[in-house]
Amino acid sequence: MLIFINGNLVPASEARVSVFDRGFLYGDGVFETLRSYNGVIFRCDDHLARLGESAEALSIKLPFTNDYFKESLYKTLRENHLSNAYLRLTVTRGETIPGLDIDQITEPTVVIIPREFDSYPESLYMKGIHAAVVNTRRTPPSALNPAIKSLNFLNNIMAKAEAKVLGASEGIMLSTDGYVAEGTVSNIFIVENGIIKTPPLSTGILNGVTRSVVINLARENQLPLNEEPFYPDGLYNADECFITNTSYEIMPVTTLNGRPVGDGKPGGITKRLINLFHSYCIIHIQTSRF
Repeated sequence: MLIFINGNLVPASEARVSVFDRGFLYGDGVFETLRSYNGVIFRCDDHLARLGESAEALSIKLPFTNDYFKESLYKTLRENHLSNAYLRLTVTRGETIPGLDIDQITEPTVVIIPREFDSYPESLYMKGIHAAVVNTRRTPPSALNPAIKSLNFLNNIMAKAEAKVLGASEGIMLSTDGYVAEGTVSNIFIVENGIIKTPPLSTGILNGVTRSVVINLARENQLPLNEEPFYPDGLYNADECFITNTSYEIMPVTTLNGRPVGDGKPGGITKRLINLFHSYCIIHIQTSRF
């Protein structure tokens, strides 16, 4: 495997980042997780736009243009002979002597890590997964802007570990006000009486790329959808539940904290959105070749 580091592709065995890098020292950086289908990176421009917004919010000056980033992502795919792949793009503030001052740092570190991606088993989408509401709360917007996809992921890691102890594939975090926020690596949706509901960005969640696609697909296909806050009871009483992210796409949640969601099977609206999303991906691949 070849890893992209600061403009060069190097063998994984030789890929190194300094111990003085602020990503290592402080989690001072941003990242994006991208996915390619048949050699086409899904919503690449959206991911790069969010990377730029995250970097700007942290006063990190990106060393490359979006066109160069895009070129580098595709080059990394090609040189690794990958078609369906996962790409992790990381930008840190760069190297420094230990300390919190950022004024003298001018050279960010850029890394692209690729790996082959095999889709999740179809049986998982047919049966759904188990999720659990965890005690670890989502970092409030007053402490860290949730729009920033930063390397500070300890909050999510702790929630994920808690979910694992509960035997769940995903942990659902609440806001400090007790509202349902998001999963450790996903956005969450419920269906109640035919209406799709998802927490608004003001709850303190990341504006997921797949989340945005799903919202648009629902509205374009006359599926009622509201972005509105709701408490955990909304989850427990929902007819359907599903989560979204780049890797899962749309994943049904059929049990929550050991209780069945609805009848314990993926619901009709969830299935319809999965089909709509797959159709959208096919069109995207056909019209977005780089």
